[in-house]
Amino acid sequence: MVEIFLIRQFRKIQNGCVGGYSNVDHSSSAASHCVSLSLLFGFFIYNLSNPTHRLILVMASSTPPTLTTTKSYQNHHIQGLQNHHRRTHNGHNPHHPSPKVSLHPPNPRKPAVNKPPVPVPATVAAGGSSSIQHRNSNFTPLSSSKSELAADFSGRRSTRFVSKMHFGRPKAGGSSRHSVLAEDALQQLIRCSGDDRLVESILLNFQSKLCGSDDYNFLLRELGNRNEWSMAIQCFEFAVSRERRRTEQGKLASSMISVLGRLGKVDLAKKVFETAVSEGYGNTVYAYSALISAYAKSGLCDEAIKVFDTMKISGLKPNLVTYNALIDACGKGGADFKRASEIFDDMLNNGFQPDRITYNSLLAVCSGGGLWETAMNLFNEMSYRGIDPDIYTYNTLLDVASSGGHMDAAFQIMAEMPTKNIMPNEVTYSTVIRGCAKLGRLDQALSLVGEMKYAGIRLDRVSYNNLLAIYASLGRFEEALNVVKEMESTGFRKDVVTYNALLDGFGKQGRYDKVKELFTRMKTERVPANLLTYSTLISVYLKGGMYKEATEMYREFKHEGLKADVVFYSEIIDSLCKKGFVESSALLLDEMTRKGIQPNVVTYNSIINAFGQSTDTGFLIDQKQESECLEEDEDRIIRVFEQLASGNLSIVEKGSKGRKEIICVLGVFRKMHELEIKPNVVTFSAILNACSRCSTFEEASLLLEELRLFDNQVYGVAHGLLMGHRENVWVHALSLFDEVKRMDSSTASAFYNALTDMLWHFGQKRGAQLVVLEGKRRQVWENTWSDSCLDLHLMSSGAARAMVHAWLLNICSIVYQGHELPALLSILTGWGKHSKVVGDCALKRAIEGLLGGMGSPFRVATSNIGRFISPGPHVAAWIRESTTPKLLILQDDRAYPQTIPNLHPLTL
Repeated sequence: MVEIFLIRQFRKIQNGCVGGYSNVDHSSSAASHCVSLSLLFGFFIYNLSNPTHRLILVMASSTPPTLTTTKSYQNHHIQGLQNHHRRTHNGHNPHHPSPKVSLHPPNPRKPAVNKPPVPVPATVAAGGSSSIQHRNSNFTPLSSSKSELAADFSGRRSTRFVSKMHFGRPKAGGSSRHSVLAEDALQQLIRCSGDDRLVESILLNFQSKLCGSDDYNFLLRELGNRNEWSMAIQCFEFAVSRERRRTEQGKLASSMISVLGRLGKVDLAKKVFETAVSEGYGNTVYAYSALISAYAKSGLCDEAIKVFDTMKISGLKPNLVTYNALIDACGKGGADFKRASEIFDDMLNNGFQPDRITYNSLLAVCSGGGLWETAMNLFNEMSYRGIDPDIYTYNTLLDVASSGGHMDAAFQIMAEMPTKNIMPNEVTYSTVIRGCAKLGRLDQALSLVGEMKYAGIRLDRVSYNNLLAIYASLGRFEEALNVVKEMESTGFRKDVVTYNALLDGFGKQGRYDKVKELFTRMKTERVPANLLTYSTLISVYLKGGMYKEATEMYREFKHEGLKADVVFYSEIIDSLCKKGFVESSALLLDEMTRKGIQPNVVTYNSIINAFGQSTDTGFLIDQKQESECLEEDEDRIIRVFEQLASGNLSIVEKGSKGRKEIICVLGVFRKMHELEIKPNVVTFSAILNACSRCSTFEEASLLLEELRLFDNQVYGVAHGLLMGHRENVWVHALSLFDEVKRMDSSTASAFYNALTDMLWHFGQKRGAQLVVLEGKRRQVWENTWSDSCLDLHLMSSGAARAMVHAWLLNICSIVYQGHELPALLSILTGWGKHSKVVGDCALKRAIEGLLGGMGSPFRVATSNIGRFISPGPHVAAWIRESTTPKLLILQDDRAYPQTIPNLHPLTL
């Protein structure tokens, strides 16, 4: 009967319908093999008690394939390159319900008008999520279908990059109505740049020859394109003083406002507008629209909306240009999608139909908020309305994908572009390169740079800065500096972005002398340091234990008059947390709120994730001193830094420190509830990581209770697996993993690592192995294993140990089927996820202890101390030993009490 059962199960594996996996895609051999491996795990347990069935077990398992399948984007991308090359080189308040974070997107609203469905564009079929809903003809109102977690998880980022995509775009269609003499006037004006009297003379000379406002508008526009804004203003004042028709004066004012807005001279644009209104020719929809657009280009969303409201109060009706400018302001000003959606609804209600610019601006809003699915909805909607995308559409869509870590989809979008006769440009490549670099896919990023050069696309400043940042992060400084030389030889001078990338790269490698040298050179070359420069330097020095230098940098930062923001504080708090100073980080959290800067979810995640990693030292600050500090309005950052620099720390007993920390973290949770800070998946991972560092199950229960208040689904899966209720919660776990898989790979792998670490820490080792096998099946960790090699680089300690057991069980199946093992087997640990010193990481030590404890033949390689190797025959001989299979089968270690101790959150 056992034999029949095993054969049936094996056939089910081959058909892809075992247990909870029947609704999952098994298109890859790697995926189906993971299912067979998890069954193999169960079969070994059965056969330990009945050795006569061991042979049957082995025959029921499939030979594992190597994970070398071609990525779906690769062939498409080559095709796209060939097409391109063929072209010419152009509170926690119990009285209120706790906030619920849903991992599921809301259902789309019912459309007002029913129309027949249309085919989904190729991009969506290739890269979109199954949850994307196509909306109908009316498309009102727009609503995000992204889960509430996504925006925070992806991180709200600056939209300056997207803004550059639309800067100086060529005007489509429209023929110019200026005269030939206007071009002559322009050439003479350019030659006398900087001499106001000559400019006046030329304008007087051409006064009778120029054809009214059309010629003057041409001059304003062209002077603006050459950044000659001062001359443009002189030209405008000359023209408007001689023009008697109010309508023509209004056209000139609108043009001047547009030029100044495009150049970022928004204060001057406002002055021109106010003068025009006061003199009676500026109260037009065009002048208002131009000023709204000027504010939009500078990312001043609130100001743009105020102008829009004033416009309506004055009795003017907005047009499509006005609405497009206002939505653009939302994108460049970092407004949320709800705000842009309301403007879009108002536009439709007033009878205006969206055009390509409308959708490009809406996509830019999605880019700022990390709304990948909403962006895909909009892209589909454009197609449905018959609006063709342009290069700006694709570049902005790629920015949304790259920012959210959806790089496979990004490559598919990029491959689709040539099929629409839209060729990738330098912005396209820069965007995808940056996305690859952000996810650590540095080889792909460098490959794209090579492809870019091969296609004859000239690298721009952003591309060069991305490239040197990649080399710097890899520690390949000679190549990074060569990029700088090439960049300067092509006419691009080093800017603050260049220096920030180099400072960060050298800092992460501990090259503090080089960091100081670069910052001195930066000053010599008069490249002004910005907020990111100082936060990078302070972070580098804090992480390196150079507290005196960190203090000096902070004092200089204040002397320069720069204002700290949430990102600046979050960076310092994260650096202190990484050094284990949890309580001091909590003090700075309080400092932020005292100064009116609201912490975001990233700030809180750093403190939660630091729980259990603190040093055995604490500050000698009592409550009285703190009160005096607050009364004197002393800068608490300086106070913390100076105490670190002076070494004025006290030794704290471990037990006392742990209890203080958990009270502190519970206080952080309470603050999140009070401020209604929505957690994200990183928060959940941080809580699970904190649980894995708890010394008792009771402490972990307190943290899990906070998880329950944030999200009952995540809590149910984590708690159920921790209590050993795998059969009851596994279906729910699969549903949760579906949601996590939709996120970027680094966040997804971090969640799997955290969940597995917690299970392993509290002895639920079989549950931990189930989780890592599921992660492997879903390719959370790319290229995890083959028959000859197991790569643990991206895994945490608990996940890696569970995976080693699974991999060795897989090797067992090969040996018992009578196959030869490869000549050499390798287990790679590299630096490991938690390493601080090259070759001496926590992951390496954990795997070394595991392999040694099992008596395995694996030893550290002479040439690579992060690699364990063994000849295949030695491994085969070890596996055939009678005790080995039993060693490889994981067993749960302990059961847990249900009581929870009484601890109260610390007031922050």
